[in-house]
Amino acid sequence: MEFMEPADLKKGQMQPEVLRKFSYGIYIVTSLNEEKINGQLANTVFQITAEPPQIAISISKNNLTHEYIKKSGLFAVAVVADSAPMTFIGHFGFRSGRVIDKFDNIKYKIGITGCPLVIENCVAAIEAEVVGQYDAGSHILFIGHVVGSELFNDKAAMSYDYYQKYLKAKTPKDSPTFNSK
Repeated sequence: MEFMEPADLKKGQMQPEVLRKFSYGIYIVTSLNEEKINGQLANTVFQITAEPPQIAISISKNNLTHEYIKKSGLFAVAVVADSAPMTFIGHFGFRSGRVIDKFDNIKYKIGITGCPLVIENCVAAIEAEVVGQYDAGSHILFIGHVVGSELFNDKAAMSYDYYQKYLKAKTPKDSPTFNSK
């Protein structure tokens, strides 16, 4: 096994393929702004603590969902099933809510926070109230206290690896894992 000496590494050097080895899921993050709702595809969602139950999400500052979360202090996360078709994923991941209604012809319900919970092609959902945030450059890391959750079915959740390998999906430019190389 060959190891690099610290002096051999350039400061800030990062190989994009290394980040793609991290395990991610595919999620739909939703929020609301008064009577308006929006949602987007996300791959950076993770549990922070068990007591109290908290999760974190990473959302691009350029996205409409970011604006809605900042204003409402609320978000929901739906876990996408591995059987979800690319047309469904593309609806939430490759078009802006400023241009289309993300919920047109999509099965969803309104959760206890008022955020939409996407039921179609999803396994489960979690609702959260924002309790903290961290500016991470192009993205904001929102930390949310879990106030509700629901299991829709027992289908398998889609992984980011499956999304890229089998669906041959591209990474949108506002994704934390985007790399133009």
